[in-house]
Amino acid sequence: MDSWVFITADGWSGALEAPRALGGRVVAVVVGPRELAEGVAAAGPDEVRWVEPKPGVPPEAFSLPLADVVAAAAPAVLVAGADPAARALLGAAAAALEVPLLPGAVGLAVEDGHLRVRRALAGGQTIETCAPGGGVAVIYAGEDAPAATRPEATIEVLGLTCSPLAIGASEPVGQASGLSDAERVVSFGRGVRAREDVAIVQALADACGAELACSMPIADDLGWLDKSRYVGRSGNHIAPALYLAVGIAGAPQHLEGVRGARIVAAINNDPDARIFQSADYGIVGDLYEVVPALVAEIDKLDK
Repeated sequence: MDSWVFITADGWSGALEAPRALGGRVVAVVVGPRELAEGVAAAGPDEVRWVEPKPGVPPEAFSLPLADVVAAAAPAVLVAGADPAARALLGAAAAALEVPLLPGAVGLAVEDGHLRVRRALAGGQTIETCAPGGGVAVIYAGEDAPAATRPEATIEVLGLTCSPLAIGASEPVGQASGLSDAERVVSFGRGVRAREDVAIVQALADACGAELACSMPIADDLGWLDKSRYVGRSGNHIAPALYLAVGIAGAPQHLEGVRGARIVAAINNDPDARIFQSADYGIVGDLYEVVPALVAEIDKLDK
C-alpha cells in the first residue's frame, strides 16, 4: 500500500511516520529548500521527490503540477500535516485522484487487510474509525513523532514549473489576540483532553496575568480557540518574558513561534517530551493536578 506524504517547511515528522503502520512504500514529496529535502531523506522514507521553489514562490503554487505527478503514480494513501501549504498540495492531489479527504486523522492502520483511519470528531471528544473502500487522503493531526532511524533515501529532483501566485490582502490584518505584546503567555496543546477543560488553563493564565494561546491543532483542527491565538511557525511568533506550555509535546514548528521568549517553562506528563529540551523550567506531572495546584499557590501570593 504505497503512501505519498506532502512535506513543506512548516512541519513533517508526524505526517511522515504515520503511514509506516500501513506497511507499503512511503514516498515523501518535499516542497522547500534543499536542507529540508536532505532532512527528510535522512528520516528514511523509501523515496523523496523534491521541488525547490524560486524565491517568492509559495509551495501552494506547485499544487496542480504535483497533482498530475501523484495521479500518474496512483498511490493508495495520501497524507499531509495540518500546515496550510501541505494541505493545499494534498487537496489538489486528492482531487486529481478523485479520492475522499479526511481531516483530523490521528492514526492509520491496516486491519484484516483493510485500511482504517482514526480521526477526531466533536471537538476532539470522540474518535471515529473510518474504513474507506479505496484510496483516501488524510490530514494528519496527531502528535508529532520523532522520525525513526532508517537508511537514507535518495532524492529525486522534480523539475516542475508554475506561475507564481498573485496574493494580496484586501484589508490590513493584525493580531487582535494581544499575543504579540504580551509579557506572559500560557499556552496549551493536545494534553488538554476536552474543550470544557480549557477553563483549567484559562484560570492559570488569569492568575499569572497572561494571555491564553495554544498549539496549531487546538485552533486549526479542533476549533477550541480562535486561529489568531495559535503559536508556531505558520502562526504567531512571540517573544514574551514568560512562555508557559501546558500539555504541549514541543513539535519544532510550535517551538519556532516562541524562539524569542526569555523564559520557557513546561508542564507535561511525559518526561521524554521534546518540550523539555527547550524549556528553562519543567514540571513532569498531570496537568489536571499541577495546574490547579499552581493557581492555588499563586492566589496565596496575592493575599
